[in-house]
Amino acid sequence: MKAQPINIFWFRRDLRTDDNAALFHALHDKLPVLPIFIFDKNILSELPKDDARVTFIYGLLSGINETLKNHGSSLAVFFDEPETVFRKLAATHNVQTVYTNHDYEPYARQRDKAINQILKENNVAFKTCKDQVIFEKDDIVKDDGKPYVVYTPYSNRWQEHFGKMTLAHYPSETLLGNVARHDFPFLTLADIGFGASAVKVPAFNTAKDLIDQYENTRNFPWLDKTSHLSPHLRFGSVSIRNIVAAAAKSSNKTFLKELIWREFFMQILWHFPHTVTKSFRPVYDDIKWRYDESDFKKWCAGQTGYPIVDAGMRQLNQTGRMHNRVRMIVASFLCKHLLIDWRRGEAYFAEKLLDYEQSANVGNWQWAAGSGVDAAPYFRIFNPEEQQKKFDKELKYIKKWVPEFGTENYPKPMVDHKMARERCLQVYKEAVA
Repeated sequence: MKAQPINIFWFRRDLRTDDNAALFHALHDKLPVLPIFIFDKNILSELPKDDARVTFIYGLLSGINETLKNHGSSLAVFFDEPETVFRKLAATHNVQTVYTNHDYEPYARQRDKAINQILKENNVAFKTCKDQVIFEKDDIVKDDGKPYVVYTPYSNRWQEHFGKMTLAHYPSETLLGNVARHDFPFLTLADIGFGASAVKVPAFNTAKDLIDQYENTRNFPWLDKTSHLSPHLRFGSVSIRNIVAAAAKSSNKTFLKELIWREFFMQILWHFPHTVTKSFRPVYDDIKWRYDESDFKKWCAGQTGYPIVDAGMRQLNQTGRMHNRVRMIVASFLCKHLLIDWRRGEAYFAEKLLDYEQSANVGNWQWAAGSGVDAAPYFRIFNPEEQQKKFDKELKYIKKWVPEFGTENYPKPMVDHKMARERCLQVYKEAVA
């Protein structure tokens, strides 16, 4: 196969064959395209062997493979470090161009920089496209060219730009006849040392009724009226362009604005990659956090004695999901009531969430801690009991996840709200003074 010139398309966070920007451009070229996916050893080495996200990814890859079989090809799946895979492919095949879609996280940027260098040394072009967002990097900036660090003006400018554009569409599914035949295997989960998870990613719902009513229903966890879209956007099993087009048609823009939040946090991480480990507002790195392992474990296990907090944590532990409103409540509780570093909560969510997205997870945890962009002021401290009365008045959500609530088996509150609030205000005041 060395003699035959080919192009490569590298699937990453775009696990679909339809409306895929870089796949379209690869297939539109004259050369046959070798479609590949790499299970990155650097990433998988840190995951449990039944990680539900790996099972979900494998299911999506299996679907892609079946589609490609209908066109006389298959998906080449590798389990290695990406740099090693491309060194081997460049040495054994006559590769002209590698196509893939942009990725914005710090690790991905370092990886792509290294791969670009490897390909350059082998006279292979590296072409990347925008696919997982509508606007990226410097697409939406202030008049002086600086990035927005407050959501509302960013959202207003985003919508202004969106109103003037025509959404691109990339009918990659119509060009699959240009995929190359090859002898690479389609690895199984067992081949990469993983087993199937019992936790499943639910199908998403973007029906018109859900989008139209989103503002009225999204805050009530017992209703389960959120879209379940986030893991599908995270791994690209659906086109963001199709989703935004559907959201933009609604007269109620609340659902669209949630999608804009996603892009806001992505561009924040792009411009300020240090926020993965450091507070956006440096003064908040001076907070004297409590490193109480016992308290942290109670929070993780959903044994705090605050029912809405415990319901959220148990939902997370059992399903890999947590309702959006409850995420804010449990995050605030960890940072403000227990005075435990937001980075510990962020890491726990990263381990558990099916829809883990580094930019949104870091952004939202820093929001809860008061240390990030567009953050809630530090003196805003959620009262879990008031949140419960407001959003789960009939205890339907709580009774589902905390069946022992109301019995002697349910723990008493691990910390008094009034005391915790006063302690938090004092500690934060000392740090930001």
